[in-house]
Amino acid sequence: MISKLYWREEGSGSPLVLLHGWACHGGFFEEQVRAHRGRAHVLVPDLPGHGQTLNAAELTIEAAADAVFAELERRNLRDVTLCGWSMGAHVAFALAQRHGTNRIRQFVAVDMAPKVLNDPEWPFGSLGGLDEARNHHLLATLVPSWAGLVPKIAQRMFATGAPCDPGKLMHAEEEIRRANPELLKPMWASLTAQDFRSLVTALGKPLHLVFGGQSALYGAGTRNWYLDHVPGVELNLFEAAGHSPHLEDPERFSQVLGALLAS
Repeated sequence: MISKLYWREEGSGSPLVLLHGWACHGGFFEEQVRAHRGRAHVLVPDLPGHGQTLNAAELTIEAAADAVFAELERRNLRDVTLCGWSMGAHVAFALAQRHGTNRIRQFVAVDMAPKVLNDPEWPFGSLGGLDEARNHHLLATLVPSWAGLVPKIAQRMFATGAPCDPGKLMHAEEEIRRANPELLKPMWASLTAQDFRSLVTALGKPLHLVFGGQSALYGAGTRNWYLDHVPGVELNLFEAAGHSPHLEDPERFSQVLGALLAS
């Protein structure tokens, strides 16, 4: 059974689908919706277990990808610019893996590795050495420790080398605190089980990267892996931003998206 997602829809024109990150929701793309609704058909779902999609049939990256594709198919959308931030990038990759890319014009992956967990052969996952053992502990403690984790999750969304906008940090923390960790836990387990390295090297459609130069989650090694292994990939580096370039520098981020939509 395919989950029914909550969707926000505004504007008309070339379709732009924005997929949010883990523990967040579609509202984190508010500034992008405002910037592009006059030139594009902007669609923003709340992915399973997030925002207003709380009764999903299955809480996995695969289920999220199936639900997004089902909506593209239902609306007969083609030439879609599919932009995924963090977890959203994995949903976009899973959609390509499971349903092909015939409806997709181009992919935009925002500050995300093709594989989150590190291992002896893959040091380019999440910074801080998150590996299978550490992730097992995180999953075991996520629900009971949620109240204490929320401020850390919010802080790690922003640049490490400079103080972030206190209003944006407070808003992120407030919104993340509203999330249900019982629903987020299986989504995190699914997210950290993914490995899209083989997929992205043969994606078949343009892949555009947006990375924060001061991301607390993914570093230069991740960016360079894409550049070395994905033919034709394009990198937009936001030197002063962290894990959330669309929140930290929304004007430039919208310029990047606008140029891609117009190309």
